Amino acid sequence: MLKWILNIALLFLPALSLGGQDTVMHKIDSVRDRFFILENVTRDGETMPEIELDEINVVKKVGLKERFRWWRYQRLVHNVKKVYPYALVVREKFTEINDTLQQIEGEKARKQFLKDLETDLFGEYEDDIRHMTITQGRILIKLIDRETRNTSYDIIRDYRGSLSAFFWQGIARIFGSNLKSEYEPEGKDYLIEKVIYEIEHGRL
Repeated sequence: MLKWILNIALLFLPALSLGGQDTVMHKIDSVRDRFFILENVTRDGETMPEIELDEINVVKKVGLKERFRWWRYQRLVHNVKKVYPYALVVREKFTEINDTLQQIEGEKARKQFLKDLETDLFGEYEDDIRHMTITQGRILIKLIDRETRNTSYDIIRDYRGSLSAFFWQGIARIFGSNLKSEYEPEGKDYLIEKVIYEIEHGRL
């Protein structure tokens, strides 16, 4: 487009120049009462009419690799926003449970409290957890470690026993997950940490 405009200008504008005048006024017949003001500018001893054109931004075409990275990051944002609220719930419940257990006397009473709590939590959150993808489940496991400073395996072991922890770890491994996963904000989980930072500052 720019090349075509310049060709038209070079073809017709010299014939319209008026010797000795500083500017040339050229009326556009197709647009009533609109004019372009052409200034005669001398460079290197040669005078030519000029007109200022709008700036044109040239943007590099995004390659397949860049598009894939952008898509993958957007998927990560979606998944983190999906599971992060549940990690905060786990943190809150974790604190409440520990405080309550300290006030309960007797191992039998503690076990009954944990059993009743497990039933209530399953009733409240089971549908949400079942609709999570495997990837979202893996991220949630990491975020639980981030919020509680305990892996999911340690939490199950401490509250339900080593046998239950071993059983659920086996189930998790079948689906390619690991309840012993630790959160590494400055390592392989730095992008998750970046997304959480943006969420906490209201930018996502």
